[in-house]
Amino acid sequence: MYVAVDDTDSVSGNCTTFLATEIISELCSDMDMIGYPRLVRLNPATPWKTRGNGSLVMRFGKGRGERMLAGNVSGRDIFCYSAATPYEPGESDVMERIIPLIGRYSEPDSDPGLVVSRKKPSPLLYWKGVRTILEKSDAEREILRVGALKYEMGCGRGIIGAACGMAWRPRDSTLEILTYRPKERWGTERVFEPLSIREADARLGTTFNSWEERAQKVAMVPSTPCPIMYGLRGEDRGELMEGKEIIKTEPIERWMIFLTNQGTDDHVIRGSREPIPNRSYYVEGTVVGSGRIAGGHVLTEIDSKYGRMIVAAYEPSKEFRLLFDNLSEGDAIGVTGEMRDEPRTLNAEKVRVIRVAERFDKVSNPVCGGCGRTMESVGKGKGYRCRPCRTSAERPLTEKAVRWVKEGWYEPPTAARRHLSKPLKRMGLEQPVEFVNKRM
Repeated sequence: MYVAVDDTDSVSGNCTTFLATEIISELCSDMDMIGYPRLVRLNPATPWKTRGNGSLVMRFGKGRGERMLAGNVSGRDIFCYSAATPYEPGESDVMERIIPLIGRYSEPDSDPGLVVSRKKPSPLLYWKGVRTILEKSDAEREILRVGALKYEMGCGRGIIGAACGMAWRPRDSTLEILTYRPKERWGTERVFEPLSIREADARLGTTFNSWEERAQKVAMVPSTPCPIMYGLRGEDRGELMEGKEIIKTEPIERWMIFLTNQGTDDHVIRGSREPIPNRSYYVEGTVVGSGRIAGGHVLTEIDSKYGRMIVAAYEPSKEFRLLFDNLSEGDAIGVTGEMRDEPRTLNAEKVRVIRVAERFDKVSNPVCGGCGRTMESVGKGKGYRCRPCRTSAERPLTEKAVRWVKEGWYEPPTAARRHLSKPLKRMGLEQPVEFVNKRM
């Protein structure tokens, strides 16, 4: 039996992953969990998302095969199984046990949705949910088709995310171990040792997006008043368990391992006929010009197959903006980012420099071949002349510029990356050393 929930949190608190641990604790009293619970991120460009636009999906029944430790809730170990027997619990019974938990752990301004089903929705629903904006009716049609039950509160928008998350069949996946604070500490300042997170990041080869070495900054501890203490992401379960022992924090009340689509680039559309706002794309083009505007944001204009387009690197991306500052006319780049409607910009998440154009900088005005004097400018774009000799020249003396921008991939600092954006580490790549040195 598949269970999916979404949209129970808000910017002021709570967390749908915490609700998932409550559901798991309740149902695992007499059922087994099949596989790890899933944290499925959906379209990050959705205008009405709260924080990470993530839905939670679990499967329950009678387990068989490998038995794995998946978490611990209030001192009780939670296990999951690699496979399930044909037995299925009753949908109505499952619904009745979960609905009170949704009421207890939902924010007043949230719009929760619950879907319970013996059958998964079509995988096409996931791809639409992670890349486009879906109407509630789109999810309702698929819920009806597979014979699922649904429950909603508020406007019920959460059933969209719940159904889309349930439809996920991983092509690529990662893991995240989430730890939670005791309820009496929710909303208070978190206590942890930053250097222990640095140690975990250095020792554990498959973990990512936890520490920013250059700024000596932690990126895996939230600043919101939610129940989470930290989330450590990686590709290897053993490393995440080792990291939990390395990282030093205030007491942890519970923890859980989630299978996720984070760090996969599933949200990125390639080869689209026309970019549509509130979706994410990979677009290639040639740089026309670049400049900073008020607030420290950098806007770069490119020529692409869609015509002229503005690529934006906003101030929160910090030194990532240095790349755009140093791009020159004629550079060929590929940009992964979100298409915003107003202002109409492609907000950069990652950039690939495909080709670096040669640039020549002016050294001086040209020298007269007759008298050896430096010529004077006639006016902008009108060339140069030597009055005594009545000679002229069209261009100044130049030399080839040395450029630190090199071909390769570039990404923002760890804290400025999106949940779904695939980090270069997972792509087996590193940023060009010239960029690393330039930003120091």
